[in-house]
Amino acid sequence: MTIEQIAAMLQETGIPFAYDHFAEGESPEPPFICYLLPGSDNFAADGKVYFKINEVRIELYMDKKDVSVEKQVESALDDRGIFYNKSEVWISEERLYEVLYSFDVPDIEETMEV
Repeated sequence: MTIEQIAAMLQETGIPFAYDHFAEGESPEPPFICYLLPGSDNFAADGKVYFKINEVRIELYMDKKDVSVEKQVESALDDRGIFYNKSEVWISEERLYEVLYSFDVPDIEETMEV
């Protein structure tokens, strides 16, 4: 899965999104999504990276709990057969819920614009 495919998948949800964060002053009203590739879980063989696996995080931010919005994201993931883990936290200083979807994908192209 490429970074472009992740962006296209998020576009289908109809929820505004940005890589990592929105520029200061440009954050839309909730709900919105920030997604990022924070790490890897590579497979090694003979002391080298044999198969690259990247972690993907999709952070859904909402000012109130809305299961229908969560289902929009989950449907996009489910339609592509992506196995994900989900967690939720209330960020009191932001007054937002963060629903985190995390999953691993094979190597994402090294050239990406953010």
